[in-house]
Amino acid sequence: MIELLQAAPAPLLALGTEYYLFGGAGLISLAAFVGLILVPALGAYGRPWEKFAAGFLSLFVLAALVIAGLILGLAVFYNWDAVSAWF
Repeated sequence: MIELLQAAPAPLLALGTEYYLFGGAGLISLAAFVGLILVPALGAYGRPWEKFAAGFLSLFVLAALVIAGLILGLAVFYNWDAVSAWF
């Protein structure tokens, strides 16, 4: 049994902390979307087709939030010299 653990490649055994941080941030963001946007949208309607439409339109809200986050992240990345001077 110990031989199997020692034979595993090193990248499979050790992940950098940034992977755990980004994964945790992703899970928190997904939970916030579900709890603050999707659940109230689905709870506001009674008919199944209305719930489906509200859930489908909530995906557009999610897409808009992801795109806004990507644009903001890219802006910070490309202007890091100016941004880092703020700190």
